[in-house]
Amino acid sequence: MTVGLDARHFPPQITRRGPHAVLDHAAALGAGGVFFRTLFDISPALDPGLLREVRSHADATGLYLEGGLGKVNPFAAAETPELRAFGNGDVVLGIRRTVEAAAAIGLTDLWAGTANYKPQYAGILGFDRFRTDVAWSRQLSAISGFLTRLSPIVRDLGVHLNLETHEEITSFELVRIVEEVGPDVVGIVYDTANMLHRAEHPLHTARRVAPYVRQTHLKDAALRWVPDGVEYQLRPCGAGVVDFATIVPLLLEHNPDLRLTLECDDVRRPGEPPMSMLTELSNPLYFHGHPDLGVTEFRAYSRLVDAHEDRVRRGEVESFEEHSRRPFGLEQWNSVAIASAAYIAVVEASAELAHAG
Repeated sequence: MTVGLDARHFPPQITRRGPHAVLDHAAALGAGGVFFRTLFDISPALDPGLLREVRSHADATGLYLEGGLGKVNPFAAAETPELRAFGNGDVVLGIRRTVEAAAAIGLTDLWAGTANYKPQYAGILGFDRFRTDVAWSRQLSAISGFLTRLSPIVRDLGVHLNLETHEEITSFELVRIVEEVGPDVVGIVYDTANMLHRAEHPLHTARRVAPYVRQTHLKDAALRWVPDGVEYQLRPCGAGVVDFATIVPLLLEHNPDLRLTLECDDVRRPGEPPMSMLTELSNPLYFHGHPDLGVTEFRAYSRLVDAHEDRVRRGEVESFEEHSRRPFGLEQWNSVAIASAAYIAVVEASAELAHAG
């Protein structure tokens, strides 16, 4: 099975025991592999011995192993200080050393991020796209320029840096970066739910990015209209708005060897509600900041919200309030992981049968 789990979203009682425990827990749940978001999640010091041990442990357990690099937005470099530290102050050298460490254990596709969501800030200011100190266009230019500077290193080591369809960036922008820098250097990590924050329809996004997708983060979300726009809440795969039955075959058509990695429902402390995020459509800056988003796609996105609200009214899926009241701990996380993996495995198997037929 090629359906694995993202280590960054494991319960803390597992992750605090180290990467071997994460692999063992994934194997016990029947997962096909583990995606460590960065190499520093495996070994903060990038210890070659420990990295080789984890690689061997994954192989011996029959699990695929994937990993990542960190932020490649110079204006967000402070969010992954490990890269600068590993180069003794030289960010480019730190990245080269990190990529070399990854390549040494056979990791040649590496996740990279362009920014990060800031949940402490409400509305659009939670997204670096709307920073007031540096324009998003300038950040995009800096990302492309930095990746171009890294291109000789990446080509030399035979590695791809794969940019995630993250909450702050659009799929239109990602495709332009890949095509500008070169698909031999840059690929895409397709997260199936993040683009909902940019009012993109998941299937439209998939069609745009599929030729360049080399890694995945699969998750689902519920959507509902609220006075300021659309509210988003994470859900197990199959319980939200993402049409995996259409998207997964599309991805596999372009990359038959693609591994499907789940980001399971965010782990939270007892009594905490699941993360809820606002797409602040009422803010005039929102649509001004999305020049690529056309009327046709926004209408499709709006119908997606309407359809999910209809499912809630019919009792087919939980409401936001019902899901928030649901207890959530290690046992529940395990159940979500197993159920989501089984759901995606069925979708994957159906896609393979259809292709064979």
